[in-house]
Amino acid sequence: MIVLGIESSCDETAAAVVEAGRRVRSNVIASQVKLHEEYGGVVPEIASRAHAERILPVVQRAVREAGIELRDIDAIAVGHRPGLIGALLVGVSAAKALAWSLGVPIVGVDHIEAHLYAGLLDDEAWRAGDVFPALGLVVSGGHTTIFRCESATEVRKLGGTIDDAIGEAYDKAAAILGLSYPGGPVVDKRAQRGDERAHDFPISRLKPGSLDFSFSGLKTAVLYAVKGVPSGAGWDAKAPVELSEEAIDDVCASFQRAAVGAVTLKMGRALEQWAGEGPKAMMLGGGVSANSRLRAEMLRLGEERGVPVRIPKMAYCLDNAAMIAGLAYERLSRGEADGFDLRAAPTGASA
Repeated sequence: MIVLGIESSCDETAAAVVEAGRRVRSNVIASQVKLHEEYGGVVPEIASRAHAERILPVVQRAVREAGIELRDIDAIAVGHRPGLIGALLVGVSAAKALAWSLGVPIVGVDHIEAHLYAGLLDDEAWRAGDVFPALGLVVSGGHTTIFRCESATEVRKLGGTIDDAIGEAYDKAAAILGLSYPGGPVVDKRAQRGDERAHDFPISRLKPGSLDFSFSGLKTAVLYAVKGVPSGAGWDAKAPVELSEEAIDDVCASFQRAAVGAVTLKMGRALEQWAGEGPKAMMLGGGVSANSRLRAEMLRLGEERGVPVRIPKMAYCLDNAAMIAGLAYERLSRGEADGFDLRAAPTGASA
């Protein structure tokens, strides 16, 4: 079965062709980073307009690179939740038009659940019995969530952030330091040169046994470390950062140690709290799954606990349509599909 996937939930316009849910035949992504860079974050109206301009060329390229014709497509998949509503509407509308014109089923996919599936792409040998039940983790600009995954299509939230997502915290830390957007890759790179013990930033634990996250305190700690604790007169939050390059590296390293440490702590708790024989795998997904320290820490944790770890290839960490098409195949295999009343939704079932 050949599925064409479409993804437009935030600032990536993407289309992909996936065969049998695993073999990625094409994966095309048109990034909008340059469009939003000067604003330090995604501007919804700009994102929606860019999706509308790019969606057709991106789909055409995905079909061409897959070496197929439109008539070879068996189903259309689209990420329809969660995300920016205007951005989602572009993808959902395009998917409906394609499905109707080709006379094939349309399948709506939860974007966050698809991130969990990303680690299974390009592996045609995996079997459900070897992976599930699994402990899942999605880390991105909008989410930091732990899941219990009974199957690729059955997930239950165990814990999530009560304020900022880890990806947002990375962006805010970068902004405080005067670094470029998006902040995640920049902070990760500079952290590898710095002293992670230079600053004793807090690792959020919340109440005993909690699987929830909080990154607002860490963000404030970085702000105070860089600009000082505000006095009665306060300080100019937009004033240029007066730190040496070495000092900036140290802040990045200390921040990354605390941020990843919080995630590792909660994943360790989740493994300890797992009832029964334990999960057969740990599944990692989302844009922050590209972070070098997080990947290393999850692999270390998995090795310590004897649990295999599924981490996406770098090409499938950021928003992409291959994960959308792959997860849609699992739904189609169960006889599930949606109608043309499929709606875009800013929040997801697993949010």
